[in-house]
Amino acid sequence: MNNPGAAHGGIGILSVKNTYYQVMNRKVLFLLVGLLCCSALVRAQEGQKNDLQQRAEQEMNDGKFINARSLYIRAYEDYFNKSQWKQGVECGAKATALYYRENLYQEAFDLLRRIDQNIEAQKQNLGCPADALHYLTTKERMQMYMKMRRSASVLDQLNIMERQVNIADDEALRNDLLYNKAIYYYTFGQNAQGNAVFKEMADKLTASKEYDKVDEVYQTLIANGRKSGNANMVAQSYSSYIVWKDSVNALKVAEEIDSLKQHIAANETAIAEKDSSLTARQVMIVGLSILAIALAAVLVFGGLVLMRYMHLTRKQKKTISQANENNALKAKFISNISAQLSPTLQKLDAGIPEVKALRDFSEHIQTLSALESSEEEVELEDTQISQFCEGLMEQVREKVKGDVSLEVSAPKMSAKINKPYVSHILLHLLNNAVEYTPEGGKISLDFKKRSAHKVQFLVSDTGCGIPEEKREDVFKAFLEIKDLSQGDGLGLPICKQMALKMNGDLEIDDAYTKGTRFVLSLNV
Repeated sequence: MNNPGAAHGGIGILSVKNTYYQVMNRKVLFLLVGLLCCSALVRAQEGQKNDLQQRAEQEMNDGKFINARSLYIRAYEDYFNKSQWKQGVECGAKATALYYRENLYQEAFDLLRRIDQNIEAQKQNLGCPADALHYLTTKERMQMYMKMRRSASVLDQLNIMERQVNIADDEALRNDLLYNKAIYYYTFGQNAQGNAVFKEMADKLTASKEYDKVDEVYQTLIANGRKSGNANMVAQSYSSYIVWKDSVNALKVAEEIDSLKQHIAANETAIAEKDSSLTARQVMIVGLSILAIALAAVLVFGGLVLMRYMHLTRKQKKTISQANENNALKAKFISNISAQLSPTLQKLDAGIPEVKALRDFSEHIQTLSALESSEEEVELEDTQISQFCEGLMEQVREKVKGDVSLEVSAPKMSAKINKPYVSHILLHLLNNAVEYTPEGGKISLDFKKRSAHKVQFLVSDTGCGIPEEKREDVFKAFLEIKDLSQGDGLGLPICKQMALKMNGDLEIDDAYTKGTRFVLSLNV
């Protein structure tokens, strides 16, 4: 017989189990809902700007940069306290930019160093590669060095950024790195490298059909060129932009045509399968007519787009041509003013240092303007190189200090050169060497025949040398305002223009470490 008590006991146990499972299910459900709410709250907080950042942005818009900087620093600290790392680093970077905007470079570097230390301290809690955040601080250092025109330091930071991008494996950062490389090359006159890097970035985005991003990058590059007054960067960007725009529009038209052709082929196949039906034939005719009309419309639209951008290209070329013409007119205007001032300056006492400086500056201005505007080819004449070099060295021998030794190494041979230009350049370099070579030093003038049609004059000294960061600037005219009595800084730019007029070049030998060596290369 069955035991009624046992049956009642079994039912009771099942009832208790069911109640237990119901309670546990409710707890698990509440736990999941709580986790979802917390996750949503964290995401919402990460996507929003805190009050400090909003106030900083408002102060920026009102032009109150010191207040904005202080608020950005507080926003950075607040974000880090809340474990919102990326937003914190971004605010710190903005505060850094406001420091070096006012040339407070030491404060800017100190803040970046503090941010990097905080990133390393929280490395285990970031939830993303630390190098992705370090990239933002390294980028700010790069931009500071860019503002200071320290080319070598900018290149060091770009190399660090490249390593950080490779570790972070972030495609957006990789594209940003390419963009900053392009700006570096254009800023320091390395147009070929800038074009290559920018083409790589544009090709990547174009291949993935992100045309709007490429367009935005070009517009940003052009705007940065205008903002920094870099005419070379603007011209290069405009030229590349127009070429890219034309190719993309042609590509879009080709894609539309290919797409329509595929639709036509697919419809023709479907219609061919139902060829026995009159209805199918009618559908085929109607479908082909519609597609033909659509194809014609696309072709017309593509033609109109191409015509529009051809017009834009001509307009941009005209703008660049106008800018070049304006520069030529300004050079001529300055030269004319200098020529008109010369008679008055000649009447003043040349014994006064300031008067002599003004006379020299006036002559240099006229010489530089004449070189830049002249299109005449220079005349060459056979010259005995050994006698020529010895004669130049004799002209500076009485100016040397103490026991400075003078050496000439030139073979007894002849070469066709323009004696006035070459004499001017070498005498200027030798006089500079005399001025900066201390007692006991050495100055040498060498001649090298590099090939059948290339020769070189080398002027070397054992002086203090030229700092690496200034070597690219010594040949640039009007780079900075100087006391004219201390020199106008136009000597080397004039020598550079003369070298270019002779289808040659004047450079500093970076491999020479005992002082300074200038190399005048000529094609003969």
